[in-house]
Amino acid sequence: MTRDDVIRRIGEVGIIPVVRAASVDDAIRAVDAICAGGISIIEITMTVPNATDVIRQVAREYGDKVVLGAGTVTTPEQANLCLAVGAAFLVSPGLSLSVISVAQASGKLAIPGALTPTELMTAQDAGASLIKIFPCGNVGGAKYLKALKGPFPNANLIPTGGVSVENAAEFIAAGAFALGVGGELVSAVALREGNLQKITEAARELVHAVRVARHLPEKTIA
Repeated sequence: MTRDDVIRRIGEVGIIPVVRAASVDDAIRAVDAICAGGISIIEITMTVPNATDVIRQVAREYGDKVVLGAGTVTTPEQANLCLAVGAAFLVSPGLSLSVISVAQASGKLAIPGALTPTELMTAQDAGASLIKIFPCGNVGGAKYLKALKGPFPNANLIPTGGVSVENAAEFIAAGAFALGVGGELVSAVALREGNLQKITEAARELVHAVRVARHLPEKTIA
């Protein structure tokens, strides 16, 4: 899958679920539940114990059916490890030029984190096509995203932090390219209790919210 393919798929789906879990097994269960809810993009954070094992297993089991990314990638060493086990894209919480360079050298997508206009400009100058705005919810949410889109109308921004099914439409209306959704989708309590249906239902609700906000027809989920 090429870098452009990954960008296109993320744009089409409009949601990047951020999987944080206490174990490899919990992370795999979360991935299965998200996919059952109709979302084919997954970000496995490096904060998951043995995260590269999760990425390797998901890549093997799902193949091109899922666009698989590694999140919380903060060093070039982590970046190389994640790409080696099958990550199609890398996400960072902040702006790491070295992680961007590793991805570019491999023909892969890096989604750096940014918050301020200066960081956004630096990310663009480094060649970033998609930029994560984090923690967006803590600095004004959709209103802040809309403010950034004023001077950067062509920037493809992915708000993350505080994004939920309740405010998804606001972020889409503010100009979000896609939404990064963590604990609001992948509930730690649901994982701990083994209530995977709750995660699947949350995924379906989020898919519905994004499609309604984009004025798209509903898709049937098997």
